[in-house]
Amino acid sequence: MAKLTTRAEDYSKWYNELVVKANLAENSKVRGCMVIKPYGYAIWEKLQAELDKRFKETGHQNAYFPLFVPKSLFEAEEKNAEGFAKECAVVTHYRLKNDPDNKGKLIVDPDAKLEEELIVRPTSEAIIWSTYKNWIQSYRDLPILINQWANVVRWEMRTRLFLRTAEFLWQEGHTAHETREEAIVEAKQMQDVYADVVENFMAIPVVKGYKTESERFAGADDTYTIEALMQ
Repeated sequence: MAKLTTRAEDYSKWYNELVVKANLAENSKVRGCMVIKPYGYAIWEKLQAELDKRFKETGHQNAYFPLFVPKSLFEAEEKNAEGFAKECAVVTHYRLKNDPDNKGKLIVDPDAKLEEELIVRPTSEAIIWSTYKNWIQSYRDLPILINQWANVVRWEMRTRLFLRTAEFLWQEGHTAHETREEAIVEAKQMQDVYADVVENFMAIPVVKGYKTESERFAGADDTYTIEALMQ
C-alpha cells in the first residue's frame, strides 16, 4: 500500500488520499461531484437513521418536494435568490436530438426550450413555502413540522470530497408556526438535537451559537448554528 502523504507535507492532499484509500468515496466523471462508495454510504445511513429517529420523536414528518424550482418562484424569494444566484444550475431545454452534421453525436434540440427555466434546487425553500400557502387556511393548521431528505446542487468552483461538492446529500426541516416565539423554540430545540447527535453519536465536540449577519442563511432573520473546530 502506498504511503500516505503526511499532514505536515500537504494537509489538503493528506485529506483527499485518506478519503480515497479508506474506500469512502472517489471523484466522478462530473466535475465537482463524487461517488459515495458503500463504506462511505453506510456511514451516511447510520447518521441519517439516528437523526431521523430524533426528528420523529420531536413530532416531525418526512415529505418530499421536487428537485426543480421554477425561476419565478425562486425570484419571489428575493433574499434567497440573491444568496444562491451564483451557485445555481439551470435547466433550459427538455430534449436532445441527433446532430445531423455529426453522426453519433447529440445536440440540444433548439425547439425544446422550456417556457420558464428550472433551477436545480440549491435549497427547497421557495417551492416548499409556495406549497405551504395552500395547506394553511388558519392557525388551526399550525404548526407544520416537515423534514425532507434530499440532495441539492450548489455549483461550487473549488470542491473537496465530502466537505464541499457540487451535489450533496442533506436534510432540510421546514416548519411553520403561529408566532415568532414558537418558531424560535423550534429552532433552539433542533439546534440541541443536532448538537447532541454530533457530540454523543459522532463523538465530535461542537460549539452552539449564532451566525454573524454575513454568515446567515440567505433570507434568514437569524441563524442558529453548531460549529466544530477543525484543524
